[in-house]
Amino acid sequence: MSFDSILPKDIQDYSGHLIFTTQKEFPKTCKKIIFYEDILECHPTVFRGLMIQKLHLDFEEENLILGIDPGQRMGLSVFYCGTEIERSVDTSIEKLVLHIISILSGLRAKRKIIKVGDGNMQIANEIVTLLNLKFCSSFELEFVDERKTSLKIKNFNQRGKRDMLSARYISQREGCRHSILPLSITG
Repeated sequence: MSFDSILPKDIQDYSGHLIFTTQKEFPKTCKKIIFYEDILECHPTVFRGLMIQKLHLDFEEENLILGIDPGQRMGLSVFYCGTEIERSVDTSIEKLVLHIISILSGLRAKRKIIKVGDGNMQIANEIVTLLNLKFCSSFELEFVDERKTSLKIKNFNQRGKRDMLSARYISQREGCRHSILPLSITG
């Protein structure tokens, strides 16, 4: 990513689209899009999503869609406003759920949709149960048919590449949608 380093007094006249600075150095009357240094505490996925959100990059629907390929290695693909902002793999259900919660709580969206492949329903149900227990807001859930989402990749599954691609395909498929309300509301 290219950037310019400028002095605080030059912020008003800067021709760039985005300013990254401290709250102390930013002028009070500037109309530029701003990120303060505390954004660095966010996960990189949330940071990417916030950049898309602030720059209003030609999106029609403000949807957050997470595709999950459950299994021994769980692939995750995150789409925000039509753009894939993360593709990763994890081996721990607990870590995956905590990561998903940080994304769901860090980005605002009209609809938050989690699409889980139906290839390993035991792990899929564990993920959904943990999400429902730990995430205190509602989201939409779809179990989708994950047949033909695993491509044949040379050298087997290089660093979970196949799982990440499967999660991406899962995020693009439709399934039976359910609204999940947090246990704090349903009891």
